[in-house]
Amino acid sequence: MTEIDTQEGARQACGSWPSPITADAVVRQGIRLFQPQFSGSDLYWLETRPDEDGRTALVRQTADGTREDVLAQPFSVRSRVHEYGGGAYRVAEDYIFFVENSDQGVYAIADDGVPRRLTNEVTHRHADLHWDATHRRIVCVCEDHSGDAEPVNMLVAIEPNGRKTVLTRGRDFYSSPRVSADGRRIVWLSWSHPQLPWDGTELWLAPVEDDGSIGTPRQIAGGANESIFQPEWGPDGRLYFVSDRSNWWNLYAWDRNITLRLTDFEAEIGLPQWVFGQSVYGFPEPGLVAFAATRDGRWDAFCTELPSGRPQPLATGLDAIDHLVASDGRIIMVASNPHIAPSLVELTTDGTPNFLVLTSNGDVDKACISEPVPVRFPTGGDAEAYGLFYAPVNAQFAPLSGELPPLIIRCHGGPTGATSTALDMRTQFFTSRGFGVLDLNYRGSTGYGRKYRQSLYGHWGEADVEDAVAGARYLADQGLIDFERLLISGGSAGGYTVLCALTYTDVFRAGASYFGIADLERMFETTHKFESRYDHWLIGPYPEAKAVYQQRSPLHHADRITSPVIFFQGAKDKVVPPDQSQLMVSALRSNGVPVAYLEFADEAHGFREAGAIRRSLLAEYYFYCRILDLPLPEGVELDIANLN
Repeated sequence: MTEIDTQEGARQACGSWPSPITADAVVRQGIRLFQPQFSGSDLYWLETRPDEDGRTALVRQTADGTREDVLAQPFSVRSRVHEYGGGAYRVAEDYIFFVENSDQGVYAIADDGVPRRLTNEVTHRHADLHWDATHRRIVCVCEDHSGDAEPVNMLVAIEPNGRKTVLTRGRDFYSSPRVSADGRRIVWLSWSHPQLPWDGTELWLAPVEDDGSIGTPRQIAGGANESIFQPEWGPDGRLYFVSDRSNWWNLYAWDRNITLRLTDFEAEIGLPQWVFGQSVYGFPEPGLVAFAATRDGRWDAFCTELPSGRPQPLATGLDAIDHLVASDGRIIMVASNPHIAPSLVELTTDGTPNFLVLTSNGDVDKACISEPVPVRFPTGGDAEAYGLFYAPVNAQFAPLSGELPPLIIRCHGGPTGATSTALDMRTQFFTSRGFGVLDLNYRGSTGYGRKYRQSLYGHWGEADVEDAVAGARYLADQGLIDFERLLISGGSAGGYTVLCALTYTDVFRAGASYFGIADLERMFETTHKFESRYDHWLIGPYPEAKAVYQQRSPLHHADRITSPVIFFQGAKDKVVPPDQSQLMVSALRSNGVPVAYLEFADEAHGFREAGAIRRSLLAEYYFYCRILDLPLPEGVELDIANLN
């Protein structure tokens, strides 16, 4: 790596550069596109819209390019199974089925265009909708919250007249029900506590009887030490799936008890199954599969002939792919690169992209956009960690003579998340003002194989913190950042890393915790079913490891924190409840540590509304400016306790 380009521009203190990238530009990029589906020549997808109270709209584009919302406000298509949801709609012949956010019921839209609710149980949630054409019904995951104990999960079938039938139950979790084209076979994934789907899932196959019931199932892949992802029936009648049995998620085919490995990549053709309905491969035509794979923080698209052709890369010019589907000669994906925000793209089989929906990048001059540089650096235990480094860039400004920029280390959630090379206006908001940003893929992140993903187990709150410090030292040794002006920010599990870094090290000047975890015991006593045993792996079995839980809980050691902290929290958060932030704020305030707290009444886990996105971004920037003694942005007010 080379030293920072001082650029041609007026010299001004890093962190204080006037920037064309506004908070409104960040909000506009909050329009997120995901889960495209085909229906004949029509294309459907979902859009989250911050300016419509964060609702998720269902959009249709016809063959002639006409685009329209399928549902008017206030309808919002969103599932809450596992709290994170996914797979919340399905276009099927004469119907469009969807899950409505407000009541979690399944609705159907027929030819008259009127949404009608099919399910009546107020305690049931639904996700991962799939159309069984032979029996003319939806099969999906159902989560029953009617009891006093944890919710009960099952697979159900729902007919257009509302008739609901349980297909199978008895395991803690289910996903990915898929019925074969002839309607005679069904597959699904299941797992039970304490497993997580990125560690161990089972792939089951069962016959479907004439009356729609299922026969005796048998396990055909997976287990406690194998993660199966995205089972799909191919146009050739074979079953396809992704498995990490080789350490890397690769593509396989199964037919009549024979399993064939289709790819042999040291890269990931898969994702951690936090949400339903994810897709990384599809069949643009019989005998051809298109797929996406990630390595070293970048994604590529490929096509390969079946059953054993050599994968051919598609030179798309896009290196961040969130979702890929293919059918009837078409390949559609949500994709981006460092200069293009995540957009809906159609590919030809030679990789030529056609942008169907191009999301806004604020029309920012490319000279103000910082491009990510992949970094790999040594860390604790003779290991390596990874990340994407963004140097400060602004066409009009340069650092003061001899000045190195402050660094913000960003810690993703999960902790199995991963950074992306996609244009992220939030990152550019800071880099265009003179901050460096390290988007950290600490140990435990996805994209580097199963072993790296599991290397955080037993060491959460330690290894991730080591990696944050090691990444900062590496960049400082390269002469790229000022090690005396380190900041750290993260959300959810990343927020926990932030609080641990401030508790157990003294290298960070300040931190920003977005709905971060402060008390591990309390967290896993109150969190939702899906993650309720995650602590078993990340920390250790409870109560046997009670002392470790307490030792690694920042709340129990808040007296060690001397650096200022700002907290952001959704009042409706069921994943990391508000008291995790509130108790920490109270402790720091009592200890005389500068602290600020912003709670948003209508937000849950992750902010979706324009006001919350804008307010939290500006408050975080204002907070850093106060701590680093930089000129304060105009029009921003923030109460920081214990700071004169």
